[in-house]
Amino acid sequence: MTQEQKTRILVVDDEAQIRKFLRISLSAHGYEVIEAVRGEDAIRKCAMERPDLVVLDLGLPDMDGQAVIAAIREWSAVPILVLSVRAGEMDKVEALENGANDYVTKPFGIAELIARTRVLLRARPVGPGAAEATVYEEGGLRVDYPGRRVWVDGEEVKLTRKEFDLLRLLTRDAGKVLTHEHLLGEVWGKAYVKETQYLRVHLGRLRQKLRDNPNAPRFLWTEPGVGYRLLIE
Repeated sequence: MTQEQKTRILVVDDEAQIRKFLRISLSAHGYEVIEAVRGEDAIRKCAMERPDLVVLDLGLPDMDGQAVIAAIREWSAVPILVLSVRAGEMDKVEALENGANDYVTKPFGIAELIARTRVLLRARPVGPGAAEATVYEEGGLRVDYPGRRVWVDGEEVKLTRKEFDLLRLLTRDAGKVLTHEHLLGEVWGKAYVKETQYLRVHLGRLRQKLRDNPNAPRFLWTEPGVGYRLLIE
């Protein structure tokens, strides 16, 4: 069996005819095809099925495809190829800034689609550890990235979006010091990299919710004047 025959592609489109066309075309080139109609289903299947590539339409019935890209990018580096009727430059720029790897406008030629698919698959990370985990679990802390849920010692903790985004970054690089500028830039944007007060307030609230004593931290360690890191056992 060849490498292509082992490669799985998640096709996300609410038009049955498009899904059928892509399924037939991709299968003919040896790819295994998984399908999703709705954005939430696409995010779930991306987490559960672990495809090697996502082919995504932007016009979905339950949520915009741009939001699907952003949601997947919170925890996965899987290549994303956008396939959309939206031909505007700003749509393309937004998709790429959200984390898409390539953008093809409908109608499209199957030869072009297959060529771009092969390029993205060749460029993807391979080998042990290449696929990013969807859950962090260490020392009583559990973080479900796709579901945006957190537990401490088996008890679920409710976090705000900013608090979760900070914890996601810290757990993704557990043990590594993340600077104030990096955390602020990733969560609030590059215009806020000097607003360290934002960070202190939200990290303080996050510590409270994780029941983490700053004087004897279990999870969050402060590197004075530099940033924060997540402690690992």
